[in-house]
Formats: sequence, structure tokens, C-alpha cells
Amino acid sequence: MSKESKVWRVGVIGFAHMHVNGLIDNFNALPNVKWVACSDTKPSVKPVSDQFDTRTANIKRALEVTKIPKYYGCYEEMLEKEEFDIIIACPENAKHGETAEKIAEKKIHMLFEKPMSSSFKDALRMAKAAKFHGAALAVNWPSTWWAAVRTAQALAEKGEVGKILKFYYRNSASMGPLEYGQTLSPYEKSREWWHRESEGGGAMLDYCCYGSCLSRWFMGKPAVAANGMRANLNSLYGDADDNGIITVKFPGALATIEGSWTIFHTAVNNGPVIYGDKGTMICQGNKILVFKDRNGGVTNEYDAEPIPSHRDNPAKEFINYLASDRKEPMHITMQPEFNLDAMAILDAGIRSAKSGRLEILQSANLI
Repeated sequence: MSKESKVWRVGVIGFAHMHVNGLIDNFNALPNVKWVACSDTKPSVKPVSDQFDTRTANIKRALEVTKIPKYYGCYEEMLEKEEFDIIIACPENAKHGETAEKIAEKKIHMLFEKPMSSSFKDALRMAKAAKFHGAALAVNWPSTWWAAVRTAQALAEKGEVGKILKFYYRNSASMGPLEYGQTLSPYEKSREWWHRESEGGGAMLDYCCYGSCLSRWFMGKPAVAANGMRANLNSLYGDADDNGIITVKFPGALATIEGSWTIFHTAVNNGPVIYGDKGTMICQGNKILVFKDRNGGVTNEYDAEPIPSHRDNPAKEFINYLASDRKEPMHITMQPEFNLDAMAILDAGIRSAKSGRLEILQSANLI
């Protein structure tokens, strides 16, 4: 059967992260996808809001809009009774490890939403389970599909600004994951996993993860140590942080990563910004600006190179990888080995925020 004619049986486990909606839409747009069933992980505290992007609304959307034909109250029962080629997984960050192990045991390929997990230990569980059972594991990053970032990384790799000495990234304006037109009360927010540390909630995991991924990608090598600091400044209905900062030591370079749910307006460009010994480069919308005159303006301006249309979203990329019998690699930022390196940065930042000390990164070579 050719890769064009194969029909992929797809299901969903986990509706905690609202990015599940975009992933479902990506797969739903493909002609060779057949929806089988979906299920959720069991929340530690029952949500009480059904406003858009809450897990209750996400489930309803999958059933009523996408029309996934079956819903199971227990995902383990679903895995026993149904046959899948691919599972889209968007549970709470802290449940990625256990969910991945259950999926891998059935030798089903899986696509998780970022970050890889809530800890390096849990991410390692995922990678080991996938490898042992022969299941493909991918991690989706929205930043992977930002054409300007891809172009900037390619320029940096070619030496556009010389040796990279420093990397900076912070997220754009955000007052929290359910503050994009929703009107949840403090109590309703307290019942959502995002604001619960035990579930892998918090701005450090939610947004510093992007900088962990991007800094690892731009630097081209693993980091070695990190300092982290986090605080709950404006979200007192939960125990998870709403601000986090990680400073990262790479061999011969540094990175600063900020994640916040209290940015009312960015005021300045959030980056990423790449500082080299021969210039500075920044992504600005669909442009990449390069500064090589220490006292002047823009030296070079590049338009973002379009991503090839047959591989311009996570569904196409993952299926292309599987259809090639895994001979055509996924984008590097989706690969489990790379994601262990990114997760090691996050993990060290979290450990440092707790210990108050510089923390050494764990090694992805453990798999």
C-alpha cells in the first residue's frame, strides 16, 4: 500500500491542553485519516467551567464539531477495545509519562503536545517506552511552524551573526492560558489543571518550554547547567507559578528564557534574539532583522522562507515520517532525543527554583 492510499486510524487521549483542538483540525483536514475514538485522562479536580478551551469544551468540540464517533470514559479501556495507528495526546503535563507508556504498550504511534513532560524523569519514561515497544514518539511545538524562526535558525547555522554567544526569548502577551476572551472566575480557574503544580501547571512549564526548545535548537548542542526562579504574582487561586525565568549555560554561550502569564502588553519584541560575535539577529513578525553596525540600524532583512506545503503542520510531518517507514526524519524539534535535551533545561530550571542553586542538567544519553 502506498503512503498516499493508506488510511491512518487516529484517536485522541487527553483534552487538558487546548492545543488539542488545532492538532485535531490538522489531522481532520487530511483525506487519509479515519477517526476511531477519543478519551480523556481523569482530572485530579473536576472542572466546573465549559467555556472555550477548557477541557470540557475541548471534548465537546471533538465530538460535536469534528464528530469523532466514540468517547470512552477510560482511555485504557479504549486502548483495549479499539485499533489505532496514531494517538494525539494532550493530557496534563504531569500525566505524559504514564499515558505514553500505555500507548506504547499497544505499539501505537503517538504525538504529544509540548512540553515533552513535566520532568526529565517522566520524559525519559516516554522515550524508553516508545523505544522498547517500537512505537514512534513525536512532540509538537507551535514554534516549529513559525516560518521566521526556521529561517532565522538556518541563517544562524550558516554563521550570519558569527559565533552565538547569547540567546534570549520570552513569550508574547499573556494573562494566563484561559484569558483569551474567556471570563472564568477565580474559583473556576482554580479547578483547571493549569493552576495546579502537581499536574504540571504553571508558566515556567507552559512558556519557558519554548525558550528551552529554541535555545537548544539554535545552539546546536545540549546545555550543561541552569538557574531558575519562579513566582506566583497574580494567580493566587492556584499554587502553580505564573512567572518563571531560566538562565542557561551552554558550552561557550548563555541563554535567558522568560515565561509569564502576567504580560498585559509586550511593549517590545519578544524574539527570539540571537547575539553573535559578528552581529545580532531578531525575528519580527515574518521578517528576520540582522544588525551588524554597532551604531546603526538594520544591516540585512530577510523574509521568512515558506515551509513546504506537504510538511507544514504536525499532522503532515508525522504521517510523512511514518509513511516513509521512518526513513525521512521528522523535524528535529519533534524528535524524542532532541526533546529530552529541551526537557533537561526545563527540569534543571524547576529544580533550581526549588533549591536556590545552580543545577546540572541530566543527560539524554540515558536512552
